[in-house]
Amino acid sequence: MCIAYLALSVHPDWPLFIAANRDEFHARPCLAAAPWPAQPDIISGIDIRAGGTWLGVARSGRYALITNYREPARVIDGAPSRGMLVSSYLQGTQTPQDYAHAVQAQGAAYNGFNLIVGDLTGACYAGNRADQAQVRSLAPGRYVLSNHLLDTPWPKARRLRTSLDALPLETLDQSLTPIFDALRDTTMAQDADLPATGLPLARERLLSSPFIISDTYGTRCSSILAVHADGHAIFSEASYDETGRQTQRHDWPFSISRG
Repeated sequence: MCIAYLALSVHPDWPLFIAANRDEFHARPCLAAAPWPAQPDIISGIDIRAGGTWLGVARSGRYALITNYREPARVIDGAPSRGMLVSSYLQGTQTPQDYAHAVQAQGAAYNGFNLIVGDLTGACYAGNRADQAQVRSLAPGRYVLSNHLLDTPWPKARRLRTSLDALPLETLDQSLTPIFDALRDTTMAQDADLPATGLPLARERLLSSPFIISDTYGTRCSSILAVHADGHAIFSEASYDETGRQTQRHDWPFSISRG
């Protein structure tokens, strides 16, 4: 997961809205979003290599997403899978606050990450890089998370925020197409606006658009998660090939179980 937009309790009808792109090497095998065979109350994609996921939701209302912190000069070989931090939360019962604190306490074992965990009562942000010494409870508002810290104004984050801030959330039940269109923005940043993360300039350019297309690495899927105040919910995912062509789409309407 390389960019995600969240609107938390900003609309009375839709207290949770997430739109996100997952960027990954095309050769890395994964399963598209679906209810887990052994735990059908959880819906997410699955990273076949490591077993975790990047964005998922449980019918109880628990949800989580993770992005990598881009830091090519600081990589721990053999570090545990960051995607398992999402899977473990979805399967567990800890509050978002308790889980986020537990993750941060062991964060040094992982390569850089940003984690958001939540449920119907609230959400928390945790990570293991600079300015993340404390777990942050997320107040009602709109947030963008890419491969730096929460709300770091990278050009791709600003572009996606501008597009989705203008989206009227009351239209979510009518069509998801405008959201998928916003997520497919391939506009690259000007060189002067690129972040300096230690990658070659050509790579920084490639990664600077909300939607990435290349033969080896790019946006593998776009995901939308939205929960209505009455308990009905939407999980929709579109998958893409190395040319950026949509290859499949899965829609998983469900109801939040409050019991």
